[in-house]
Amino acid sequence: QVQLAESGGGSVQPGGSLRLSCVASGSIIGIDAIDWYRQSPGMQPELVAGITSGGSITFPDSMKGRFTISRDNSKNTVYLQIDSLKPEDTAVYYCAALLRNVGYIAWGRGTQVTVSS
Repeated sequence: QVQLAESGGGSVQPGGSLRLSCVASGSIIGIDAIDWYRQSPGMQPELVAGITSGGSITFPDSMKGRFTISRDNSKNTVYLQIDSLKPEDTAVYYCAALLRNVGYIAWGRGTQVTVSS
């Protein structure tokens, strides 16, 4: 089994930055990608960014510009850097492990990001 643990969330003012971490443990061999999602209250989860085991990165068009995703394979960690934070970025951010022929096999518990003045 794969376990994912997010961290790095918090309360920040508009314009600030945060770096979220997603640490993977367990049977991580064979994971094709780690994706970051976010969910605001009353809203459906939305994809923020994804990175494959080979380092290829995908962003939905709506997320291009202020989000940076990276990975450190030596630490089994994927990072999501969010710059110029806006109140509408307030959400719980989750990471998920993807096997392309199966789907998502694990989700973390999420880390809360709150942006307000």
